[in-house]
Amino acid sequence: MSYDFTKTSPAHEQFWMPFTPQRLFKSNPRMMVSADGMYYTDQDGKKVLDGIAGLWCTNAGHNHPKIKEAMKAQIDTLDYAPNFQYGHPTAFEAAKRLTDAMPDPFTHVFFSNSGSEAVDTALKIALGYHRAKGDGQRRVLIGRERGYHGVGFGGISVGGIPYTCAYFGQRLPDIDHIVHTWDLEHNAFSKGEPEWGAHLADDLLNTIYLNDPSNIAAVIIEPVAGSTGILPPPKGYLKRIREICDEYGILLIFDEVVTAFGRMGEMSSTTYFDVMPDIIVSAKGLTNGAVPMGATFVTSDIYDTFMNGPREIIELMHGYTYSGHPLACAAAIGTLDAFEEDNILENARKMMPIFEEAVHSLKDKPYVMDIRNCGMIAGVQLENYSDDDPMLRTRTASYELFNRGAVIRYSGPTMQLSPSLTINEKEIDQLVTMLGDVLDDIGSGKVSGVLA
Repeated sequence: MSYDFTKTSPAHEQFWMPFTPQRLFKSNPRMMVSADGMYYTDQDGKKVLDGIAGLWCTNAGHNHPKIKEAMKAQIDTLDYAPNFQYGHPTAFEAAKRLTDAMPDPFTHVFFSNSGSEAVDTALKIALGYHRAKGDGQRRVLIGRERGYHGVGFGGISVGGIPYTCAYFGQRLPDIDHIVHTWDLEHNAFSKGEPEWGAHLADDLLNTIYLNDPSNIAAVIIEPVAGSTGILPPPKGYLKRIREICDEYGILLIFDEVVTAFGRMGEMSSTTYFDVMPDIIVSAKGLTNGAVPMGATFVTSDIYDTFMNGPREIIELMHGYTYSGHPLACAAAIGTLDAFEEDNILENARKMMPIFEEAVHSLKDKPYVMDIRNCGMIAGVQLENYSDDDPMLRTRTASYELFNRGAVIRYSGPTMQLSPSLTINEKEIDQLVTMLGDVLDDIGSGKVSGVLA
């Protein structure tokens, strides 16, 4: 299929793009037409190094043969079957393979189609779990400032980024938040988990007391806050959150849409941080981005609690038409095969210290005010340009990098790097060197601002 975006056409206006300034994109389009390994090819035939793994997704690299083979075999066999009161083998195989790959406490998985849906599934499971135990008054859900949990009404309610819900009125009721962990004075330019900040977990105690412990159903946090600008947890912080939840009988949900499937060198960041929640939310790397899918993992205690009711009822009144879609399940299985065949976790662990040193080499570049990293994720925060347009510098860096042959993500004042886990040392150097050169040229005035 060929399409020339440079031609004036009403078709350019028909696609309402997600999380995109429409008028900026359509006046200055960046179009990908193919991808392989670590690279996209744009509409002009230029190779573009993918510095964000699609959108935290393609951890095994683009166009992986194992994933394509699995998907092709599935579509040639069964295109669709419902999982409402019927089933198909690939969903059960995917569930077995995925729970086997997760840490031991997680024995069951509920499939959905995105991280947003997986979050809402987790919140419903948490509320339903307490109700099944006879604690139906436990209805308060606690998120964290600067947290991102997708775009469903549940996700934007427990999320702590104001602009995700500012346009849509109030959050859902029975929601509260704890403070975030970023502190420029104490934690700027930390490598990995900051030394300072574990005490911030005790803000959860204040929030619990304000809402009465007997009313709290669950706490949901990202182990490493992603979309808000890459905020690694301070050392000891997650363990303290776990201790507090245990003390008051509160479920702990880890939103691992970003951090699962190798981003921290493990299938789940729970292994990396040595902290086990009660529910894990995942998506993105689950199918290597090849097809939409979300997954919510639970422990046997949670699952068995639902199964203790009458046999004739539906234990969890929840689901989606495409929950456990055959093609998505095949892609998930193919992704696990790719990880095993290519030793992707091992490569991620090998590259993590190299990646860390590379991104921190940007410390003295123009406008850099902080650098944060954990595993194979990093954020380079720039000084705001102005109150009217704080993202001018990050937006300009993103567009100029694309012109030179690399893709990064900008969110607010932070440029985010999260390359595929197949990346090598040469490609890390290439990506970081290009970003440094762009910052130098913005600082010297050689590159002018890209206006929104």
